[in-house]
Amino acid sequence: MSTAMRRIQTGSVLSAFGLGFTVPYLYVYVAQVRDLGSGTAGLVLAVFATAALTVLPFTGRVMDRRGPIPVLVGAAVFAAAGALALGFASSVPLAVASAALLGAATAVIQPALATLVVWCSTPSTRTRAYATQFFLQNLGLGIGGLVGGQIVDESRPGTFTLLFAIEAAMFLVLGAIAATVRLTRPVREDGLDGAGAVARGGTGLRALLSHRAMVRLLVLAFVVFFACYGQFESGLTAYGTDAAGIDPSSLGIALAVNTAVIVVAQFLVLRLVERRRRTRVIALVGLVWAAAWLVAGYAGLAHAGQAVATVAFVSTYGLFGLGEALLSPTVAPLVSDLAPSSMVGQYNSAFALVKQLALAVGPAVGAPMAAGMHAPYIATFVLFSLAVTVLALWLGRRLTPVQERPALAVPSRVVARHLPEGTGERAPVPQPVS
Repeated sequence: MSTAMRRIQTGSVLSAFGLGFTVPYLYVYVAQVRDLGSGTAGLVLAVFATAALTVLPFTGRVMDRRGPIPVLVGAAVFAAAGALALGFASSVPLAVASAALLGAATAVIQPALATLVVWCSTPSTRTRAYATQFFLQNLGLGIGGLVGGQIVDESRPGTFTLLFAIEAAMFLVLGAIAATVRLTRPVREDGLDGAGAVARGGTGLRALLSHRAMVRLLVLAFVVFFACYGQFESGLTAYGTDAAGIDPSSLGIALAVNTAVIVVAQFLVLRLVERRRRTRVIALVGLVWAAAWLVAGYAGLAHAGQAVATVAFVSTYGLFGLGEALLSPTVAPLVSDLAPSSMVGQYNSAFALVKQLALAVGPAVGAPMAAGMHAPYIATFVLFSLAVTVLALWLGRRLTPVQERPALAVPSRVVARHLPEGTGERAPVPQPVS
């Protein structure tokens, strides 16, 4: 792993640690600690989630013109400001505005980090780099949530202010680390710049939408995030407590199991993933998630007793974690490998935008169904999971052998040109690989 990649991964895990500190407690903080009511807390959460939709359509073009490092540094500074303001928010307008700033900034950070991973990796190392990033982010979120839970005290608002101050500090550290990375734009000579028609047709939204493989991938991504991630903190938890009778404390155990499976399984499955066609692995994820929803259905509909229902429900989160571990080294690297070198930022931003849309629509659709239509809820998301399998195989018909298996790519002639540490000079262009 290069020095630049290590710095990016370090900043990524620290920012995830900061988010893990605060996001699980945001509702309680606004509704109870600041005494702004449950309605305001719901509005804050909604604004935090949807603020991304206002910035992501423009983020990619800026990254492709200016580079991801200035965008990442700026987003980190704004995220720190939003977190710190939220820690002192004692009124509805300030809480909502702070959440909007924090949500928009953190949404920009994700595609900026993804684009930097592309700049710092080769086709042969990109899959492992994305898997490592996903692993570290989940580890950071999990540890942040655990540590934050030991600090917060609902009777002492100052403990929550401390959490948000630590989160702000983590974002500033991310920005400082990103500012030390010295890279120039990579030149793709590896056989993976598979959007020749896009490259000839210019850049922008029209060019992206003319790339059929990318459009299919975006459709697949929407279904993936709608069927899984969009249900974690809304529909699935409502279903667990209402239909399965799960104790609220068991929900925390289920989330911990999900994180533990990801952490343990990520590198165990990585070698399997690297040897297989990407779309076949994604198709397998759909089958694993369909099984997870069937287990959830058993937990809530079989009337097998409290203990059995709890074990089944926790197992559902474990199966979702296994699917996530299989998914992380496939979908995100594929986005980057489909992108022409002039549009890597726009492709990653489009992917982040679709993800955010799915995360917004998922709870709106799933939560009402989970609260009163238990069997239809399970059936719906079993079908959506199976749709992941079908769409993955459909996508595979549009990919080249090299895009399916990056190990088949020729060695990169130029990946990213590193600048000497501590200088402002441009490094010489590497010579072609013989």
